[in-house]
Amino acid sequence: MDAGKYRKWGAQREQSGETEFTIWAPASAAVRLWLNDAESNMQPAGDGWHHITKPTSAGDRYGFILDDGTRVSDPASHRQEEGPLGPSLIVNHDFHWKNPDWKGRPWHEAVVYELHVGTFTKEGTYAAAATKLEYLASIGVTVVELMPLATFSGSRGWGYDGVLQFAPQRDYGTPEDLKAFIDEAHGHGLMVLLDVVYNHFGTTGNAIETFAPAFFKQGGTPWGPAPDFNRAEVRSFFLQNALYWLEAYRFDGLRIDAADHLAGGDGDVDFLIEMARHVKRTITDRHVHIVTEDARNAASPMTPSSDGLVAVDAEWNDDFHHVIHVATTQEDGGIYEDFAKQPYDGLRRSLATGFVYQGHPRPSHNFAGSGEPSSHLAPHRFVNFLHNHDQAGNRLRGERLRSLIQRPLFDTLETILLLAPQTPLMFMGDDHGSTNPFFFFSDHPENDREQEIKNRLKQAESFQGELPPDAPQVVLDPNDPHTMQVSTLKWDEAETTEGKLARERMKALLEKRRRYIWSLLRSDFERGVSLDCETQCLAIDWYFTAGRLEMRANLSPNLTSLPAVQGEAFLRHGSIEGTDYGAYALQFAIGDR
Repeated sequence: MDAGKYRKWGAQREQSGETEFTIWAPASAAVRLWLNDAESNMQPAGDGWHHITKPTSAGDRYGFILDDGTRVSDPASHRQEEGPLGPSLIVNHDFHWKNPDWKGRPWHEAVVYELHVGTFTKEGTYAAAATKLEYLASIGVTVVELMPLATFSGSRGWGYDGVLQFAPQRDYGTPEDLKAFIDEAHGHGLMVLLDVVYNHFGTTGNAIETFAPAFFKQGGTPWGPAPDFNRAEVRSFFLQNALYWLEAYRFDGLRIDAADHLAGGDGDVDFLIEMARHVKRTITDRHVHIVTEDARNAASPMTPSSDGLVAVDAEWNDDFHHVIHVATTQEDGGIYEDFAKQPYDGLRRSLATGFVYQGHPRPSHNFAGSGEPSSHLAPHRFVNFLHNHDQAGNRLRGERLRSLIQRPLFDTLETILLLAPQTPLMFMGDDHGSTNPFFFFSDHPENDREQEIKNRLKQAESFQGELPPDAPQVVLDPNDPHTMQVSTLKWDEAETTEGKLARERMKALLEKRRRYIWSLLRSDFERGVSLDCETQCLAIDWYFTAGRLEMRANLSPNLTSLPAVQGEAFLRHGSIEGTDYGAYALQFAIGDR
């Protein structure tokens, strides 16, 4: 279906102030508009759609009244000052951008910094977060990725339970504050990505189920009802949402949560591809990036189509994280079981050619083949990380990897992360070596408290295997405000001697990435090759038309020998004599093809 033929949801306001209100409510025979305490009958528009046009001003309060008298917020509301069940507000999106000519950055320059607005600073606001942007840019960060902002129930949460996809969560500031944050980022050369959750809605405060149950599939997910992307009405909602964030707020891209669930659309085209292609074809005057989390290990969305368009710019590479975690912590339960056998072989495969599972038999899939071949893709299509909100926050004690392994080993791994040709992602606080835990926290109804604690234990077991006997006493209550408080970054740590050293180390490594790696990534990628070496070692060569990048690493505490590098070394970490590498030693070099 031509995306241009989709109906638009919500309040479409013209400069004159005339506003067309539209809602798809097939389960309600009639719908009335409630606007500033006045009610008006909406006109049926066929197939469950209702609309009406009224003059409005910014700040006007409105909602919809169903045929049984229930008043609901606009599912496409742009602002909710009283939470998801309160009135919707008309927003004037006019904004004086200080950097209107910002064109973004090409993806090969991406160095991603993931943050949660509510815990990034003690204030937990866009305005407070904006004061850190110049600092992040000075280190070498080029992309700030915000965890989800869609309005959710309560005042605390990760944001993955949003129920009003167009309305930024009120606790972080106003829509103008969010635009000012993005504008400030652009002024410092930073792109801003938004994590969006299209695969499910939250379990609390979702009114769409009341008037449009057909919006969702039967059965849903453990996290809430799942949209049915086979319906044009649903696709229109999310296509509109994607463009809304990119155009009204000038985000530089979207990170699509659980993108493998976005199946649907017409013919053989799933909604992920339909949306990504529509975004790329609509916004052509600047760089706009689509990044996915995709459990399928799908290489095809990142492969140019017959018209040369790359729908998905990059994919989170969970395989890299999982195999690193198994290799260095020896934890092999839960999600790590698939990576328990020969993890260093998997790590070498991931670094050289993308995924660990590229059609290989997978234990959790009854040994059926999992994933797609990915060796043809340029390395920067893969977003690698040592931890993120999920991998820390779903653990019993919220630890980052640096808290689980020896410091020399972590430093070597972090150097690999920042200088390997894959796109590096850091979690907030990594810039100053933070060991601050990050927990799952929420503000759900009181009667969910006991179940939430049980869910946390189950999730922790999935993310780290068998739990200790004292786990029920140790797990933090997600609904206790203290859990969010202890997850908030302590910025005074950044000014300690150790914090400053960590910052300067990262800054130096990212300067080397800018100087040596970007020039390779600008050229065509040819292949990645893993050379024979000892079990706990890495010897990878990546070939580009502009040259060859060589990496040699000893991830063991023992002296070992590695294949010699042919090019000129631009980084040596640890004790290296010829081809002999001491404990956790590492070398990167640039050579001719």
